[in-house]
Amino acid sequence: MSGIDPRAIVSPKAELAGDVTVGPYTVIGDGVTIGAGTWIGPHAVVNGPTSIGAGNKIFQFASIGDAPQDLKYKGEPTRLEIGDRNVFREFTTMNRGTAQGGGLTTIGSENLFMAFTHVAHDCRVGNKCVMANYATLAGHVVLGDWVIMGGYAGTHQYTKIGAHAFLGNNSAATRDVPPYVMAIGTPAVPHSINSEGLKRRGFTPEQIRNLKNAYRILYRSDLKLADAVKELEARVATQPELKIFVDFIGESTRSLVR
Repeated sequence: MSGIDPRAIVSPKAELAGDVTVGPYTVIGDGVTIGAGTWIGPHAVVNGPTSIGAGNKIFQFASIGDAPQDLKYKGEPTRLEIGDRNVFREFTTMNRGTAQGGGLTTIGSENLFMAFTHVAHDCRVGNKCVMANYATLAGHVVLGDWVIMGGYAGTHQYTKIGAHAFLGNNSAATRDVPPYVMAIGTPAVPHSINSEGLKRRGFTPEQIRNLKNAYRILYRSDLKLADAVKELEARVATQPELKIFVDFIGESTRSLVR
């Protein structure tokens, strides 16, 4: 393990792949497993039980896998599971789960967590998300794939943010944000479809037009929610990109941003 700086402290109860790099003064605790090609800079702390996949980058002063910030937590054995090729910038904090919340916080793959971002206990973060500086997830939040959170954006406990959604800087999501939707403000309200993000991900002009029409039905038609959902459901067969939009509405537990 020549990649481990002699000034680092690595528990004998941690399991690191042979090519993991650990910088000076970093601490790796008991119950931590780290996959191949992961790089950890100086002065970081990784506590367990935590599993970290391959090719991740953890920058200085990050705190990964420590106890949840929840007064109900009494030292139960809970976990943090992290996928592959994520980037955790300076002072990022990622907490383990709680017994009451299922005992597990999960982070997918290829996410970017900028400086001072926070993922609380029992959250589920998908793949290819970006949390800009100081963005924060409260406990039990779910982020779908490709979500972008602007700087200082925050979420209420148990909030769900759908795939491809965009939460503007300084926004506060207190209700669920459907897939594809850009929400802004405090509290966050729907603004539009995240068209620019969808273009970058290869959505066709027709698909984006369909999603804009779906947005108008949900938010601009003055239809009752149940009637709007029926109209959207009727379009799914010929516009399959609407399926996750419709499914999300049915699964919402905190009601939708309005």
